[in-house]
Amino acid sequence: MAGGDARRGSGEPVIPDYDGPCLSNLVPALLDPAVPPPSWLPAPAVDAPQVVLLVLDGLGFHQLEERRRLAPTLVAMEGGPICTVAPSTTATALSSLALGCPPGEHGVVGYRINVDGDVLNVLRWQTPAGDARQFIPPDGIQDRPAFAGQHPAVVTRAEFAATGFTAAHLGNVRFHGWRVPSTLVTEVRRLLAGGERFVYAYYDGIDKVAHEYGLGEYFDAELVAVDRIVSDLASALPPGATLVVTSDHGQVQVGDAIVPVYAEVMAHVELLSGEGRFRWLHARKGAAADLAEAARHCHGDRAWVRTRDQVIAEEWFGPKVSDAAAARFGDVVLAAREPVAFEDPADTGPYRLQARHGSLTPEEMHIPLLAVKA
Repeated sequence: MAGGDARRGSGEPVIPDYDGPCLSNLVPALLDPAVPPPSWLPAPAVDAPQVVLLVLDGLGFHQLEERRRLAPTLVAMEGGPICTVAPSTTATALSSLALGCPPGEHGVVGYRINVDGDVLNVLRWQTPAGDARQFIPPDGIQDRPAFAGQHPAVVTRAEFAATGFTAAHLGNVRFHGWRVPSTLVTEVRRLLAGGERFVYAYYDGIDKVAHEYGLGEYFDAELVAVDRIVSDLASALPPGATLVVTSDHGQVQVGDAIVPVYAEVMAHVELLSGEGRFRWLHARKGAAADLAEAARHCHGDRAWVRTRDQVIAEEWFGPKVSDAAAARFGDVVLAAREPVAFEDPADTGPYRLQARHGSLTPEEMHIPLLAVKA
């Protein structure tokens, strides 16, 4: 596994190069034969007659590098690090991957986004009132065709078939559901044998384990299991076919380091959206400037504090930001640079997350892009 320019510790947010080695450019590089392959695309993926693109949710490049001995199949593949999109969260990253454009263009700009005053949990497609598919239709959030309208085969969890998020970012694909990992491998093998040129596969075990157990022994055990899945997929490739492996984001160990948004800040806040490591603050009417000042004063030691205008100017979400996307931003964002999460009492789940993501640290933003040819 070749290295790359994935330096840590600069003290500045990692802003994606949306014209270069970024997750949003991967599918166009694989699917558009009219475009010369970019230099960052691993050699086995260039001009392959059949390609399997496997997304391992939650496997950051740095987490993999620190555990090379646990993943011999992955580390033997060609490639190195690229960058995910901002924020480094599943809903946004998978949308950018499938739709082939930055978040500012497709508008799925976070895990929990403000839609006309309702905070939509994109992965569950719920607001506090419950199922939102009727009054926030997925094609109203974004209407671009996935995979440039090529209708490829997609192998992902069977229970995702009817979700709002699937409709929003995979609405025009041929869906093949899996319930256990062996089924994933078998589905991919059958599709390749049937002549499919491009197969997209998704596995979320690493992210689930990291969230519930953190980056310790359970994470290590899951990485060992994932490396076996990758080995099985590589063994299933017909001659000349290529397996490409990437991810949507990395992880940061947070544990109990939950920081409440200070009362001095909340005095100017109408609502909260985003997630723990990328928390949007939506200002009360006329309070945006006071909110930004208070947020910098109270949380600037732990977070990159930016206004909506600054985020757009610095191109965190890409060089173009649609009006619809900008309307889903808050007035101020707290993007954690320390291993903490910013609390929102409405942002809850069945357990406290141990490892998290969403911000713009190298550990969250740098992801692997690896390939092997049969």
